[in-house]
Amino acid sequence: MGPLSGIRIIEIAGIGPGPFCGMMLADHGAEVIRVDRAAAAPALFGAPEKDVLNRSRTGISVNLKDPEGTALVRRLCRSADGLIEGFRPGVMERLGLGPDVLLNDNPKLVYGRMTGWGQSGPYSHTAGHDINYIALSGALHAIGRAGQKPLPPINLVGDFGGGGMMLAFGMVAALLKARESGTGQVVDCAMTEGSAVLMSMMYSIRSSGHWSDERGSNIIDSGAHFYDTYETSDGEFISLGAVEPQFYRQLLELLGLSNDDEFQAQMDKRRWPRLKDRLTVLFKTRTRDEWCMVFEGTDACFAPVMSMAEAPAHAHNAARNAFVEIDGLVQPAPAPRYSATPTNEPTAMMSGETVTAKLLGDIGYSANEVAKMRSTGIIM
Repeated sequence: MGPLSGIRIIEIAGIGPGPFCGMMLADHGAEVIRVDRAAAAPALFGAPEKDVLNRSRTGISVNLKDPEGTALVRRLCRSADGLIEGFRPGVMERLGLGPDVLLNDNPKLVYGRMTGWGQSGPYSHTAGHDINYIALSGALHAIGRAGQKPLPPINLVGDFGGGGMMLAFGMVAALLKARESGTGQVVDCAMTEGSAVLMSMMYSIRSSGHWSDERGSNIIDSGAHFYDTYETSDGEFISLGAVEPQFYRQLLELLGLSNDDEFQAQMDKRRWPRLKDRLTVLFKTRTRDEWCMVFEGTDACFAPVMSMAEAPAHAHNAARNAFVEIDGLVQPAPAPRYSATPTNEPTAMMSGETVTAKLLGDIGYSANEVAKMRSTGIIM
């Protein structure tokens, strides 16, 4: 099921953006085989099979420091359409699993590389995390309120939007080309560059003179009174995004402000701080649910701010089946959706002796060979 059905991807286990890329590919039908290192450190967030990012996978644990373990992974890659890895540059080469080796084994292989800084450049061999990568691209500087320091947007911009999602796109693009040409290639995905691409619209607005580098002073960065969040009387929050004039007029009408002269000059930045103060007071006069009764179903560009605990139960999300529960773990459902090739409901990652034996049997290992590798610690 899913548009990527029939595609096999080998994922060399990592954290964050690599697994997210694997999840996206698996969600949409690809067979993703996650290769964990037998001597790897414990997972940061619990057992791999309980990690949402690892869903819908087959998992195998291999000793990559042993030549026999390396040979096993090479054999897996001969049966695959693609591989994804997220080590620093040079690590896969030292393991004997670099792109030159694997593309020689399988010329159609698409070799996806996920790093923060990219495979080359002055920073390429240094450590970093999402916050550092988006700092270099200009994204972090733009996020935050006026007069305050830059605010890290959790790991959405670097790891997942500019990293894992960008690599998933790159893999699919290169897989399409490999099917047409019979030739694979390396996909060099850097989170710094991916997060810069996500900023394309802002760079465009800035080049036209309508975006200031001063945080919290622009239309969509909390500078405007009509594009922000507001606290309600019960300590919850609502969001507004009434940018277009017709939506702004409806917002004013529903707030009883249509005849208030001070609110009429929507784009007068000099008024924004004062108008924001007025809306702050106004929204604290009712609860979040009461404001929902006023705004929901209108074009005022309104939505209540849901916590992660609340979001799955919201009526709109429930109607769309936007969240699923797998083995007691509530998580986002696969997206987007397809009319002709619908995706399967995700499953927890499958691993263990039986799964490993079947997987290796499918690529030509005998039962005796599998048993020997297990006894010698090549596989776990």
